[in-house]
Amino acid sequence: MDYLWNVLAAGSVTLEVALGSLLLAIALGLLGAWAKLSGGRAIAAVAETYTTLVRGVPDLVLMLLFFYGGPALANLALERMGFETTVDIDPFVAGIVTLGLIFGAYLTETFRGAILGIPKGQIEAASAFGLGRLRIGWRIVLPQMARLALPGFTNTWLVLVKSTALVSVLGLEDIMFRAKNAAQATRQPFTFFLLTAAVYLLITTASVLVLRWFERRGAQGAERPAPMPATATATATATATATATLKDAT
Repeated sequence: MDYLWNVLAAGSVTLEVALGSLLLAIALGLLGAWAKLSGGRAIAAVAETYTTLVRGVPDLVLMLLFFYGGPALANLALERMGFETTVDIDPFVAGIVTLGLIFGAYLTETFRGAILGIPKGQIEAASAFGLGRLRIGWRIVLPQMARLALPGFTNTWLVLVKSTALVSVLGLEDIMFRAKNAAQATRQPFTFFLLTAAVYLLITTASVLVLRWFERRGAQGAERPAPMPATATATATATATATATLKDAT
C-alpha cells in the first residue's frame, strides 16, 4: 500500500513538469510565430531552423543531449577559460526546458496557422481607425488566434503530458520513475504500470473536457452577431420610421 501512495504522490511532479513546459512552450510558440510572420528574412530563417531541427530529432535524444551534453560543453568551456567550477543541470529543470523547447516548435506552427486564419480585412480596418500595432495585436489578433488555435493547442498539450514520462530517464522522481522502482521492488509491474496509465488517462481526460468547454465557448462567441453601432441603429430606426410614415401617407 505504501508503494501505491508513493507512486500517486509523484503525480504532482508530473503535473509540475507538464505545466512548466507548457508555459515555456507557449512563450516560444508566440515568439516563433511572430518571427515567421514578421517579414524579416533573418529572423524568419532562425525560427524555421528551430522548428525544423526540433521536429526532426526524437524527443528523448534532445532531452539526453541537453541533460548530458549541455553541462559537458559548459564545463569544457569553463576549463578552457581557467575556471575550476563545474556545471550540473537539475533533472526537473532539464525536463521543463527540453519539453518546452520541443513543444514550442509545434505551437509555433499552431499559432502561425491561427494568425493566418484571421481575415486581413479586420486588421486593415483597425489600422484605418488609427489603432496601433500593440492594440491591434491585443484586441483583435490575440483573442481570435486563441480561438482558432485551441484545437491544435489541445492536441499539443495531450502529447506533452504523455511525453513527461521521458523525464524519468534523467532520474527525476516523477510518477513513471517511482512506478518502475515499485514494480522492481514488488515484482508486480502490471499493477504499478496500470496505475500509472490510469493517472495519465485521468489527467488527459480532464484536460480534454476543460479545453473542449473553452472551444464551445469560443465558437458561441464567434457565432454571436456583433452589436450594431449606435449610429447605425439610429439610422435604421429613422429609415424604418420614414418607411412607415410613407406607407400611412399613401
